[in-house]
Amino acid sequence: MTQSGTESAGRLATGRAAPPLDDNRHCAELVRQRDYDRYLCALFAPEEARGALFALLAFNSEVARTRELVSEPILGHIRLQWWRDALDGIYDGKPLRHQIVQPLAEAVTRFDLPRAPFHALLEARIFDLQDEPPADLPALERYAEATSASLTKLTLHCLGATQPRSLQAGRHIGIAWALTGLLRAIPFHAAHSRIFLPLDRLQAADLTPGDVFERRKPKALAVVVAGIASEARRHLRQARRLRVGIPGAALPALLPATLLDGYLSRLARYRYDVYHPKTDLPPLARQLRLAWKASIRRF
Repeated sequence: MTQSGTESAGRLATGRAAPPLDDNRHCAELVRQRDYDRYLCALFAPEEARGALFALLAFNSEVARTRELVSEPILGHIRLQWWRDALDGIYDGKPLRHQIVQPLAEAVTRFDLPRAPFHALLEARIFDLQDEPPADLPALERYAEATSASLTKLTLHCLGATQPRSLQAGRHIGIAWALTGLLRAIPFHAAHSRIFLPLDRLQAADLTPGDVFERRKPKALAVVVAGIASEARRHLRQARRLRVGIPGAALPALLPATLLDGYLSRLARYRYDVYHPKTDLPPLARQLRLAWKASIRRF
């Protein structure tokens, strides 16, 4: 993106001239505030790829917040369509002047990013506008793959790590990340009368969505959470079986696996009570985990 293009985007967003690279700083700060874990992982990427990662993560953050930002589903569909049109403009070589779209366009052009993962991610986010839970675990995993794993795939492209083993490991880690994140977000979703737990798992535990919303039957909920956490661990194991042959360049995209170990261990320690205040990882603990694993080139 040219300096004049950056300044134009800054003027449109803020009403005044913006300094060069303002759009990139905007994306980085947005990701730091909304997606701190992936922000930390992106810091381990080479400087030449870091801006592209922040643009991807900022895009993902905006799309993921669609349900939170609209008062009715039709407005959510309109918002997602805006992003489809923005991507069309990017791939047609005519990106909109927007603080996320311009850096995203630069990332797409510089790293020749495939269009399919963007399409899959946007289509999957339509599910967020519905109130029904996924029918079963395979449906939940398809959602996790289309959202989180698609983002991981794009990240790997920015890092030049497109070997089959890297992409397959990224797929498993992306799914595990989404499954674990949805478990951790149960209190938030329940407070807004939303649920992402598979309906068949709820029924097997004699739970209804209303039970989850009202915090009834906590032991039954813990059983469902434990089952999905076990599935997340399975994906982690499969990713790590692929470690041999994965280049070091892929590491920043795969580092979330390190944090997943901590989150899943804490869930188990507190008997899969997602409302327990100590199931989270303190920021310093996350930083130290990532720094250690990055130093030994492992995920």
